[in-house]
Amino acid sequence: MKKFAVLFLLAVSSILSATAQLTAAKAFVDAPQKIFPLLESNVRMDMVDYFSNGLDTRSGNSLNGKSVITDMTPAVLSARMTDSSSIQLALLTSGNDTIIALVSTVAAPGLDSNIKFYNSKWQPLPDGRYFSRPGWKEWLNSEGQSHRDEVEMQVPFMLASYNIDPESGRLTIANNLDQFLDEDTYESLKPYLQPQLVYIWNGKKFTGER
Repeated sequence: MKKFAVLFLLAVSSILSATAQLTAAKAFVDAPQKIFPLLESNVRMDMVDYFSNGLDTRSGNSLNGKSVITDMTPAVLSARMTDSSSIQLALLTSGNDTIIALVSTVAAPGLDSNIKFYNSKWQPLPDGRYFSRPGWKEWLNSEGQSHRDEVEMQVPFMLASYNIDPESGRLTIANNLDQFLDEDTYESLKPYLQPQLVYIWNGKKFTGER
């Protein structure tokens, strides 16, 4: 019985230690090639080393362009992948597990993001379980709700960029329509739109800030 108890405690300790050692940098380097097809694992490792040593050295990617890490903490890593795309990798605590949130942003022509979720072994998780992409119901303010038809007629799609702050658990989504619409059109619609939306990580999913 004592032997079983000791083995059990060692197993639990090993699991907790492995979880505790997961950092954004390690997740970035260990990610399968299909997650970051532009960058091989050894290139990602070099990128982490460059940033850790205070160097802004850029690394070559498979498109013959350059990639560079722009921010890195134990819980978050941001990188410019190409001249028109970037990623943010954030670690979110969920009970005894760690969820990897990966934000990908492109200039189209305004900045536009999407977010995907994975477990600590980079196995994909259902996006809808952790976050629901906002629609006009969320983006229109109280005055805008009565002008929804007008907004939808002039705006073919929403442009918004995402940023996660793991320390506060906030996902901030910025309205970037001003980067896409002509100035007169945007100014006519601006009174109806939220400038940004904020979601809070509650340990299970992102929910709209009240």
